[in-house]
Amino acid sequence: MERAAKISLETLTPEQVAKTIDHALLRPEMTIDEVIEGCRLCAKYQVASVCVKSCDVLIAAKQLQGTGVDVGTVIGFPHGNTSAKVKVFEALQAIDDGAVELDMVLNIAHLKSGLYDNVREEIKLIVNAAKERLPTCCIKVIFECSLLSDEEKVMACKLSEEAGADYVKTSTGFSTGGATIADLKLMRASTDPAKTKVKASGGIRSLDYLIECLQAGADRIGVSATAAIIDDMRARKAALD
Repeated sequence: MERAAKISLETLTPEQVAKTIDHALLRPEMTIDEVIEGCRLCAKYQVASVCVKSCDVLIAAKQLQGTGVDVGTVIGFPHGNTSAKVKVFEALQAIDDGAVELDMVLNIAHLKSGLYDNVREEIKLIVNAAKERLPTCCIKVIFECSLLSDEEKVMACKLSEEAGADYVKTSTGFSTGGATIADLKLMRASTDPAKTKVKASGGIRSLDYLIECLQAGADRIGVSATAAIIDDMRARKAALD
């Protein structure tokens, strides 16, 4: 309640909102020209990071060098079904290519099968390998909440935090649902804010919903509608002045 009272259209600036955004460039059909254009948009709006497919990390790193916008990518995307060793290799290659943030999909089937030690150890393997290669690397664990029960979401939070992840994240944006306020509140309540942050992703297309997500406990927001959201924020702030 206290957090919600502090976060509102009136208390936020467009610059602050931009720095909550991980701009997503993940559509499978997205061309190289579209990736470059998206990176330029990220630099223009000064978002926190761009999240690209692993094959596009080199391109994004080149485009965003010196802009203050971080480069992130996805690991085991979108289903989380690759082996732990493959995820580690993918993570290390992404870091070598210039990524400083990694959004990894946990093994959803193993979580739902009750193989909690396996899930924890896989996350821990990736976290440890990535941070050994790049100590400042930020690791976010994607749950795909639309496929999980509340009990499984709570367990995923527990396992991710125990494994040393920096963030827990709602969704890939490529399954049956996206970020819900209920899930964000549950994830925030199920993790220690001093250790683990929360990322909302999937279906966030408006400024109002972005602010609702922040009020519910999200620290980062994965969106592709960055320009529309920030332009709306600037227009509405101007109208308030």
